[in-house]
Amino acid sequence: MAERIEERDLLEASRGRILAGPWVEPSPRRVRVYFNGVAVADSRAVLLAFEPKRLPVYWFPKADVSGEHVRPVGPAGSTHSRAARFDVVAGQRRAEKAAWTYPDPGPGLEPLKDHIAFYWKEMDAWYEEDDEVFVHPRDPYHRVDVAHSSRRIRVEAAGQVVAESSRPSLLFETGLPTRFYLPKVDVRMDLMEPSRTTSQCPYKGIAVYWTMRDGPRDLLWGYPFPIPECPKIENLVSFFNEKVDISVDGELQPRPVTIWS
Repeated sequence: MAERIEERDLLEASRGRILAGPWVEPSPRRVRVYFNGVAVADSRAVLLAFEPKRLPVYWFPKADVSGEHVRPVGPAGSTHSRAARFDVVAGQRRAEKAAWTYPDPGPGLEPLKDHIAFYWKEMDAWYEEDDEVFVHPRDPYHRVDVAHSSRRIRVEAAGQVVAESSRPSLLFETGLPTRFYLPKVDVRMDLMEPSRTTSQCPYKGIAVYWTMRDGPRDLLWGYPFPIPECPKIENLVSFFNEKVDISVDGELQPRPVTIWS
């Protein structure tokens, strides 16, 4: 029986979920998965599985997965057990081995027995209740907070001052460096040109990017239309701390080392 983390001692829960291995808990959200216009899974009883250094994954009871469209294709190797794979078929489209189940889940994953998971990018659309979600399930223990600030922010890149502002919005996100979102009028946008790059974040929305002329690519980004839960960064822009020199109230900040370094 899966147990909600909030029902346990917080420290014990953190150790169990982060340090001691995988953790599974029920989600209160109705979740649907669409492929070629067909809802191939629709459940009010999904499980959310957490594993160290991996994004959370939604697991659907087999009874809530369309047997017509999710068809078994045989076992394949897995780090936890031998996983049975499924093709997802709707109309003339087929996503091969786009779903899987663990007939005999490993330690900590026992609640996943008789459940099926889908590779996120192989499907066309995912919905939590009636809101479309992107990239991966939202982690209920992941926070994004934005605070207006009067700190003095100075940004240098390629030997030039590219931004100065005393009205930043500071975005604090679990496990990531603080991001300084600035009004465009405080940024040397004349040194930037729009990039074709876009990215999606389940907590903030769709980001657009700018490249610095004669400087780093995709150095600057912003969310013109962030999701309703993150309105304070609308039409502001931020630099990759990993690629520029940022001073806060006159103090140079160390460049963090992340996957964007």
